[in-house]
Amino acid sequence: MPDLQPLPSQMISAHVSAALAEDWGRLGDITSAAVIDTGATARGVIRAREDGVLAGLAFAQTAFTLADERLKQDAHVVDGESLTAGMDVMTITGPAIALLGAERVALNFLGHMSGIASQTAQLSTLVAHTAARICDTRKTTPGLRAVEKYAVRAGGGFNHRFGLDDAILIKDNHIAVAGGVTAAITRAQSNVGHMMRIEVEVDTLDQLDEALAAGADILLLDNMPPETLKEAVARIDGRAVTEASGRVDAASVTAIAEAGVDYISVGRITHSAPCLDLGLDIEFV
Repeated sequence: MPDLQPLPSQMISAHVSAALAEDWGRLGDITSAAVIDTGATARGVIRAREDGVLAGLAFAQTAFTLADERLKQDAHVVDGESLTAGMDVMTITGPAIALLGAERVALNFLGHMSGIASQTAQLSTLVAHTAARICDTRKTTPGLRAVEKYAVRAGGGFNHRFGLDDAILIKDNHIAVAGGVTAAITRAQSNVGHMMRIEVEVDTLDQLDEALAAGADILLLDNMPPETLKEAVARIDGRAVTEASGRVDAASVTAIAEAGVDYISVGRITHSAPCLDLGLDIEFV
């Protein structure tokens, strides 16, 4: 599993503050204020309701802290840890109105991020017997790219580009506008520094041969069936890094990995991962 470096606390606070402001609106939690005594305290336990992998603990903790610093929090697991249904994730004790006011924001971040981590972990397990690495794409929720890519790392995956300024990736539309594979690669080689590697998306073996001859460093093998991927890997023969993409899911990922590629990029682990079911149960104190 990649080293799970935490996200900057300022980034977490900014995202959580915006989410709380969205949820509280102009008057805050008017339901809790109307039905719960201001001096009431409670203990809430966040539990997993299905198996998965945890991600987003710091976001949940920040939500409760921003709601009321008097809320005492005890975490029972850490990001990247496997969860089983019924497992306690964290306990929060203190002012009941504040606890309930932060509940949904905390669970939204935990559920979304843990869903990404869980789907990433599932695919990573399916290819663990190969050298292939599961990585994400730029198909992320606007404004939440760093958050979702962190969740991928929590699930044992690897990050692809964070943005257009990260690396040279020549895709089909670049090739179309530039006038061909060789033309696109040649222009890139003339316009970037020697530290920047060039990746090229290819759809056919003919394009692959042309990209190799032009000096591509990484080949993105797009929407190729496993048998074609095997042929592509054999032709490349270690002369470039290989990455497979396109319609990757739990049913196809093993065969793709067994074709011998180095990386498998998967958009669905961020754009289509189902939310992991976690809930908060209140226990009065």
